[in-house]
Amino acid sequence: MTRVLILCTGNSARSQMAEGWLKRLGQGRLAVESAGTHPSVVHPMAVTAMAERGIDLSTHRSKSIREFLGQSFDAVITVCDRAQESCPVFPGSPTRVHWSIPDPTAMGDTDAERLDAFRRVRDLLETRLREFLATQG
Repeated sequence: MTRVLILCTGNSARSQMAEGWLKRLGQGRLAVESAGTHPSVVHPMAVTAMAERGIDLSTHRSKSIREFLGQSFDAVITVCDRAQESCPVFPGSPTRVHWSIPDPTAMGDTDAERLDAFRRVRDLLETRLREFLATQG
């Protein structure tokens, strides 16, 4: 089974949404994890935005990259620049992919604007992950 790790800073939004998408899109062919360089908590708006697409993140928790050090992955995807800069080396020379995805937690002044930002990031991640899977044979 192909193992994929998705990294971000807080493991609260982008990497959590990407994990949910990749598990759905991989249809059981992938073992997917997400983690953060400085984990916090899963953002409620990430849970809401993904629930709108039928993906449940309500039981997810933010995990530290330390939980995965020394493990082998086939691919490591970073979804923010800070995570890419501090991403550790993993055994087995995994494919490294980096996407500079905007942080939805830093967008919008109202709850409606913030939720719309989460939706835009959710949809961008879906597109990128579909493209990623198309290259994985």
